[in-house]
Amino acid sequence: MRSVCYAAAAVVSISSSVLAQADTSGVGQASALTVGETFTIQSKTLGEARRINVYLPPAYADSPNVRLPVLYMPDGGIGEDFLHVAGLVQVSVGNGTMRPFLLVGIENTQRRRDLTGPTQSAEDKKIAPQVGGSAAFRRFVHSELMPVVNTRYRTTKETAIMGESLAGLFVVETFFVEPDLFDTYIAFDPSLWWNNNELVNRAVDRLHVSGNRHRTLYLASSGEDFSRLTNQLAEVLGKNAPANLTWHYERMPSESHATIYHPAALQALRRLFKPAPDHR
Repeated sequence: MRSVCYAAAAVVSISSSVLAQADTSGVGQASALTVGETFTIQSKTLGEARRINVYLPPAYADSPNVRLPVLYMPDGGIGEDFLHVAGLVQVSVGNGTMRPFLLVGIENTQRRRDLTGPTQSAEDKKIAPQVGGSAAFRRFVHSELMPVVNTRYRTTKETAIMGESLAGLFVVETFFVEPDLFDTYIAFDPSLWWNNNELVNRAVDRLHVSGNRHRTLYLASSGEDFSRLTNQLAEVLGKNAPANLTWHYERMPSESHATIYHPAALQALRRLFKPAPDHR
């Protein structure tokens, strides 16, 4: 791998040298490339400013009357997962395999604080100076972010949330503790080991306390050890899923924890948000 990096560096060096010698008199001045909108919220719940990144599909701009559902994503910074997920939404909507959605990315400040619940594990507490802040982060999403998004943009009542690893943990936790917050919950390689596997261990009891509306849960796991607990959760769902829950579990053994997000998200978006059949 290191030799490949050196080769790439050499190509960049050669390319730069060639460009320096080229005639650039007819080249226009570079300008910023815009892929969406960004704004900040001064959160009273979290006591800090949070940056929000938004991708608006063409259907939103094409008609002043169109209203769209919203897909929320933790890890939604420009240097995190926002750009590649926005690309998936763009291409999926463009090729007709997904309904148009607004994508709302929540940029991290203290990721391990916000995406984890309380824990009794001493090992868990070592991962960051502060952990266990998921309830406050969820209040921020529910009470501050969602109202702002619904005011700034033309939205429907349909909502979804998607995340991987610790963000997947937050998605699954939210599904259990505040099931009516979203219509669709999507989690890839969720970190279900948190707090001594508490979410899996208590899944049966929590599933019996169902939300009031129909919900969808989509899980995917890689070929790494994360799959063990996701498998266990899927087994619990198979035996105890309430009537108002549609769920799906996608095993992706050829993917690693580092590679699963993009291919799993593509499959999830196509499966869950498929456009209605055209009856013309």
